[in-house]
Amino acid sequence: MKVKSFWLTVSVFIIVLGSCVKSEAYEITARNGISFVKSGGKTQTGNGGNTSSRGRTSRNGAAGRIRPRIPKPAEDKRGKGKRKKKQLKDIKVRGKKTVTAKSRKSKKRSLSVTGGERNDLKSRQFQGNKKFAENPLKGQKRSEEPDIRTERADDIPLLLGIMKQMGMDRVLDNHIPVHWKQRRLSWGRTCIIRLAYILSEGDHRKVSMRDYIKGMRIILSNILGQEIEEPDFTDDRLGILLKNLSKREFWEKIEKELSERTIEAYELPKKIVRCDATTISGYHKIEDGGLFQKGVSKDDPHRPQIKLMSGALDPLGMPLASDTVSGEKADDGLYRPLIMRMNEYLGNDDVIYVGDCKLSAFATRQNIKGIEKHYLCPLPMTGHTAKQMGEWIRIGVMKEKQGMLSKVYTQKNDKEVQIAKGYELERSHTGEYDDKIIRWKERLVIVCSASYANAWNRGLEKRLANAMEKSYALTPPRGPGKRQITEESALKAAIAKIQKHYKVEGLLNCKYVKETERLEKYIGKGRGSANRPKKITERIRYQIAEVKRRGYRVRREKERHGWKVFVTDVSPKRLSFGDVVKCYRKEYRVEKIFNRLKSRLNVAPYYVKREDQVVGMNNLLTLGVRVLTLAEYTVRRSLRKDRAELKGLHPGNPKKRTDTPTSERLLEAFSKITLTIIKSGNSVKRHLTPITDLQKEIVRRLGLNCSIYKNLEFEKSPAKLSEW
Repeated sequence: MKVKSFWLTVSVFIIVLGSCVKSEAYEITARNGISFVKSGGKTQTGNGGNTSSRGRTSRNGAAGRIRPRIPKPAEDKRGKGKRKKKQLKDIKVRGKKTVTAKSRKSKKRSLSVTGGERNDLKSRQFQGNKKFAENPLKGQKRSEEPDIRTERADDIPLLLGIMKQMGMDRVLDNHIPVHWKQRRLSWGRTCIIRLAYILSEGDHRKVSMRDYIKGMRIILSNILGQEIEEPDFTDDRLGILLKNLSKREFWEKIEKELSERTIEAYELPKKIVRCDATTISGYHKIEDGGLFQKGVSKDDPHRPQIKLMSGALDPLGMPLASDTVSGEKADDGLYRPLIMRMNEYLGNDDVIYVGDCKLSAFATRQNIKGIEKHYLCPLPMTGHTAKQMGEWIRIGVMKEKQGMLSKVYTQKNDKEVQIAKGYELERSHTGEYDDKIIRWKERLVIVCSASYANAWNRGLEKRLANAMEKSYALTPPRGPGKRQITEESALKAAIAKIQKHYKVEGLLNCKYVKETERLEKYIGKGRGSANRPKKITERIRYQIAEVKRRGYRVRREKERHGWKVFVTDVSPKRLSFGDVVKCYRKEYRVEKIFNRLKSRLNVAPYYVKREDQVVGMNNLLTLGVRVLTLAEYTVRRSLRKDRAELKGLHPGNPKKRTDTPTSERLLEAFSKITLTIIKSGNSVKRHLTPITDLQKEIVRRLGLNCSIYKNLEFEKSPAKLSEW
């Protein structure tokens, strides 16, 4: 009640004080810069009289009476609650100027202005950056601090230059349709920017692209000649790109045109194409008819997988075509459709298709002969081949004793080393293709590889040693917990089981003895005596005395090791016996595709859920492998032609020289290249980290110009690009 009576008294005091205000007005300056000027006994406001000194609208408009600021009455300290104190400025009137005291927070002086100067000051104060506001009284500007922005260029300009040189963006734009509401950035440029990030960082997540674009917007905009914005790389838009790449009607046309352009522009050899498949596991749910299924896998057989089939151009290992299928499918049926597509890309050239034993299916070989191409592959050790292999090996061993085998040598540490030996046979085949009967002759190249034989021999020796050790362990000495074998049949069965497990049947000879122990024991309980009856018991056990290797059989087994059978329809004039062996030994080149997908590009795990986006991601990453393999091959070919070497690619050994650099080393050489943009007022300056001699040499070997980096220091695009 006391508090209410106090505030009622204060209200009455304010009303009385307002009625006693004199007609003479004073010029007052408030915090918001509004001034009042005495004019003919009436009060006018600086902004037309539509607001009062506190920023509120006056009831009477321009002619309204202005209420002066009333000092706050003393705080009633009788209350126990804490009140938030408002910061007030004491107004001191000195002549015709009103000066406000220093605020406790801002510590700044505010000088009163009138008319146009007041409006100009107010507009500048609300522009967002007060440090650039001018003092209207003195006409002086405050000192401006430069704004600095830094972007990491690294290998991004180089990768974009290679992809533009390949024409990848134009090829994609030719075959992926554009929606009428689509953003200005085309699908081709969206793809090469995304690929540049993936190849540089090894990260194919969609969510990380927007941060990347935010930190690279100026560099990308200058390279591509148009402004690149973050909304161009949202998750939805990148998902639409993957969906388009997964459609066969688009993807096959993109592969064909890109392969044809690349082969023609870079003058790539197209005599040998290698085919192979791999599996990629993922944390996906198995559904009927889905893409992820359980199957035979070397990665993780406990997880569902997909299968990626790819064909690579030899010797660079650049993928020409690829297919993504469900993980349970066998490789045999994947070769024919892939070879038919690559045959369209390569035209009428006399191509040899090289693959593993899955390529040797008769239907696949017949199909290759039907399109008038050639094949080279090993035969699997199954079916008729397994039955005939023993006779072929016997003939090979006999020819070796007679010195009639052909031998293959290679240079190793400045010495000629024998890598293989063997002989050839010939047989005829008849088949049907496109309702036509085709006949051809096939060479059987029976080869004994030295390294393959040594690996088998080491495995045999290890298995023999393990089998001998396990055989001796069957009959341990007597003791606590040592179980003894008391029946001969049980011992023989245990020996046979061990030899079968280690695959050494008939190669070991085990000798064992029968041990009998006679024991006398009193009948009944109690102590024995001279006349107490006894019984005699026998304890029998079998003890292995010796385990020997059967030398003759072991030697014969080793003679069978290392033999393979290759089939090809290529004439001996084009591929001799030694050329067949050396050609297949380079099958690792197609494996580089899968190695880069699983290491450099981190294809697994997939960060997409929909199966069409999984297929699109595989296709996108194979485009990235094209870029890596093509860059590597171009630099190596240039170095080999000039008989030159690159120095400085190995940080651990700066003086080391090499003429066979990898694309990973080449990209790593472009690290720590930074573009710095300094904005001061209306001027913008750019500075790029100087390009080293090694970097200039790599750019030149790739057929590019150093301007891809130097032009970043200047405004290049025709459109005016915003620096921030």
